[in-house]
Amino acid sequence: MPVTDRRRFATLTLAALGIVYGDIGTSPLYSLREVFAGAHHPVPVSPDNVIGILSLFFWSLVMVVTVKYVAFMMRADNRGEGGIIALLTLALGDRVDLNRGNRVLLILGLFGAALFYGDGVITPAISVLSAVEGLEVITPAFAPWVVPITLAILLGLFLIQRHGTAIVGALFGPVMVVWFITLAVLGLAGILRNPEVLAALSPWPGLSFLHAHPGLGFFSLGAVVLCITGAEALYADMGHFGARPVQLAWLVLVLPALVINYFGQGALLLSDPASVTNPFYLLAPDWARYPLVVLATLATVVASQAVISGAFSLTRQAMQLGYAPRMAVQHTSEHEMGQIYLPFVNWLLLLLIVLLVLAFRSSSALAAAYGIAVTGTMLITNVLAAVVAVRRWHWSPARAVLGALPFMVIDVAFFSANLVKIPEGGWLPLAFGLLVYLLLSTWRRGRERLRQRLQTDSLRLEHLLADVGQGHVTRVAGTAVFLTADPDLVPHAMLHSLKHYQVLHEQVIILNVQVEGVPYVPASERLQLTPRSSGFIQLVVHYGFKDDPDIPGAIAQAEEQAGLRLAGSPSYFVGRETLVPAVSPGMPRWRSGLFAVLFRNAGSATAYFGIPANRTVELGARIEL
Repeated sequence: MPVTDRRRFATLTLAALGIVYGDIGTSPLYSLREVFAGAHHPVPVSPDNVIGILSLFFWSLVMVVTVKYVAFMMRADNRGEGGIIALLTLALGDRVDLNRGNRVLLILGLFGAALFYGDGVITPAISVLSAVEGLEVITPAFAPWVVPITLAILLGLFLIQRHGTAIVGALFGPVMVVWFITLAVLGLAGILRNPEVLAALSPWPGLSFLHAHPGLGFFSLGAVVLCITGAEALYADMGHFGARPVQLAWLVLVLPALVINYFGQGALLLSDPASVTNPFYLLAPDWARYPLVVLATLATVVASQAVISGAFSLTRQAMQLGYAPRMAVQHTSEHEMGQIYLPFVNWLLLLLIVLLVLAFRSSSALAAAYGIAVTGTMLITNVLAAVVAVRRWHWSPARAVLGALPFMVIDVAFFSANLVKIPEGGWLPLAFGLLVYLLLSTWRRGRERLRQRLQTDSLRLEHLLADVGQGHVTRVAGTAVFLTADPDLVPHAMLHSLKHYQVLHEQVIILNVQVEGVPYVPASERLQLTPRSSGFIQLVVHYGFKDDPDIPGAIAQAEEQAGLRLAGSPSYFVGRETLVPAVSPGMPRWRSGLFAVLFRNAGSATAYFGIPANRTVELGARIEL
């Protein structure tokens, strides 16, 4: 490998440490404590139980993270991009027919995306709380200040989002390198004092624990799963860095550091069962605890930032693919297109996180709500990956099912163990996920109904061209660009323009934007230009779900590459419909009303497509839906 390639690979690996592994890297702050001292079915501290739980931790990290995600899921990339939305588009492929099977996949994918938002709300709250709670270990006098300090840190984190992740991004990798080295050093000291914990490297202590205590062992899985929270980020963020840097960082540094630290905490519990109150901080010597709190807080800020950025990216993908209303998107970097800021999502997340911290007030109380969102997303990922294996990789259904079965069994066990925690807080991510799913699915269904209604009331383009060709319409100088959802139909904005002005421009561009199920569309494949009679031109612009729509840029590209000759500066005509809820097949009135509210509050097409406001004409229409 050339020197420049090695340097770039090293840079990507360092960046992956900061972005990808912040969430799973801060799990040692609370995971083992929740098994033995949590409020929900704590496991008694005994040598057999400690080694059994450590075995479950180790093999969960190996089977779920290493085998499932690092070795397998990274093969299921959508042109280099990962994440549940990318996986959903890969599973559906070009199938526009939503038969029963595809509709089930769509429901699963949207609900998995909704659960990701639930994870995005809980992760910053539980991570920062667990770090700041280290102050209580140093002295109980800090107890009343844990919640205010946590809220101040979170508020500061969300306030800087509009400036972009570059402000703290330069610190992400180095901070996490120091963090993982610290985890390993602390854990190694504990292991040297009680090396018998190394017996947990075998799967038999874990299986023996589950066999000896079937009820308690089942309930303990609800806390064991906390050690793998954040594994979904391995797959979701692979597009930023590529698979190899993410895999190398996991195998060389992250996995060894996590295992050593968990084993070190277990060794501490064997020698001092009273340390179960907070084995992570008590593993450190007294003089190191203040610096450790500072380092842990920085690490949890990194973990929170990664989840927040992921929520921004997922929302933009959902908007592009028609699953969410348009929102304002601000680009915070002139060089990196992936660095974006969505004000509405940012402040909504902050509000929900603040309410969570004030309601639960401790990381232990929040732990009951945490696992169910993560395991639900993992379970859905298994199903979608099996479909991709059949449809894209041409595996036989039997081979795909057998390949997914071991991971499905593990994920079902984790998910069902977390279901019993619904009354104590597990209801929160489920309720939030159902709410987000309702919004996403309502928007998609409403858009389908609106498109069908507009098509019913529309005129075929060839009929209008025939009238224009016979001189029945007065023409004026200039170029008009009409946005439409179907390039073969006359846009409603054009029909209203003809009705009110009774003229057409000498050059008319019927422009249709199509978002493909791939992350990016090359510039060479972006445009599809079809000249029609009487000065009409059909222009179809293709974008990927991570591209930024730019209509004036597409027009300019058509001039340079497709031979388009504009008759003066273009004026843009955009339809602006006002929806009136009505009873319609397949969409009850309450849901039509919800869609109307979402539609009314969606961002304007002018801003979303980068159209100059001073050259845009919006023409409204009242539509019953």
